[in-house]
Amino acid sequence: MFFPSVYSEKPLLIILSCIIAYLIGSVSTGILISRFYHGPDLHTVGSGSTGATNVQRSMGWKYGLMTFFGDVAKGILACLIAELMTGDHLSCLVAGLFAVLGHNWPCFFGFKGGKGVATTGAVMLYCFPVPALICIALAVALIALIRYVSVGSMFFMCASALLISLTYHGPNALFVILWTIVMALLCIIRHHANIRRLISGTENRLGSKPKQ
Repeated sequence: MFFPSVYSEKPLLIILSCIIAYLIGSVSTGILISRFYHGPDLHTVGSGSTGATNVQRSMGWKYGLMTFFGDVAKGILACLIAELMTGDHLSCLVAGLFAVLGHNWPCFFGFKGGKGVATTGAVMLYCFPVPALICIALAVALIALIRYVSVGSMFFMCASALLISLTYHGPNALFVILWTIVMALLCIIRHHANIRRLISGTENRLGSKPKQ
């Protein structure tokens, strides 16, 4: 795969792929699983997020993993559709971003979603598999060590942005670097409450019950 000029000859297809990606991202896996299995309203329990971590804490590991893989599938599907529609690998980055925006602010669920970590990781894995795999391995090791999912998630995004920026030397390098920065900032912004809890010492560790 390659990155053609940012001035694509298929702007309408790219716009359409971004709309589709946003709609795919807006399908909140966590909410659907919670409703189907008669779980709680995710917006009112734990962190209020619809992502896998909050589902795991409020419903158990089985449902948390189902949510995680569903959110991963959204990112991959959005990128795959964009590339099939446009024949342009650069469009995967843009569509992936919109899938994350849909996950974070889903139009089908009152624009209240998750933090986009699983979906972002899937997009990174599709677009830059080697750097993403390295950073995923490091993030998993960090989470296993300190048991703070939020720290591992933010580490993954920042490490991915740095590693991709340092190793990518193809065309449109500036665009790719800016894209990684935006993706990392989105992750950090969505973790603002976690950052406050980390500072105050009230952040939940993996496998623990939510602190009251």
